[in-house]
Amino acid sequence: MPPPVPSSPAPSGPVPPAAVAARVVVLAGPSGVGKSRLAAHTGLPVLRLDDYYRSGDDPELPRIDHGANAGLVDWDDPRSWHHDEAVRAICELATTGRTVAPVYDIARNGPSGTHVIDLAGSSLFVAEGIFAQEVVAACRTHGVLAVALCLRQHPLVTFWRRLTRDLREHRKPPLVLLRRGWALLRAQRRVIADAAALGCEVVSVTEAGERIRALV
Repeated sequence: MPPPVPSSPAPSGPVPPAAVAARVVVLAGPSGVGKSRLAAHTGLPVLRLDDYYRSGDDPELPRIDHGANAGLVDWDDPRSWHHDEAVRAICELATTGRTVAPVYDIARNGPSGTHVIDLAGSSLFVAEGIFAQEVVAACRTHGVLAVALCLRQHPLVTFWRRLTRDLREHRKPPLVLLRRGWALLRAQRRVIADAAALGCEVVSVTEAGERIRALV
């Protein structure tokens, strides 16, 4: 593995065009919709934005205040995630071609190390995750955005794929996963509408693949 490279703060305004060596494809959408699978299939370097979750012992984590899961951490709230660190990493990749990213272990509710992402000369890379829509405005302001896409599919398909994945990876206790999955199924339309409001184009997985291939 290459030696770690130092991190730097995200720029406060637009990055000079001459300094931008690569641009980002932002992939947003509900949990389980297929963001990671599509990102891997593009063959482009990938920044996993879900690795920027806060640690489970972070006092700033938001809590669910109603329903069966009241009192538990609300991992679907953007406040459970390090927005500024994710934007910094995107801008660093766009300008230097490398960044050091955390590796988050969902089952342990915390990071388990770091890894270096190197674009190796690619002029395009993917940033995907459950809160990807939250970085669109900043990426556009900094001049590093290629396109922002929100994936959609039938809610029941998303529910089943998410549940089987989370159970397979032992992300949380089964009952918590089932309750969370049902809540996310009911919230899927709102999640997609919010992503559109934040600047994402809503497309099917097939359409997203075609858009990315055209950019490449």
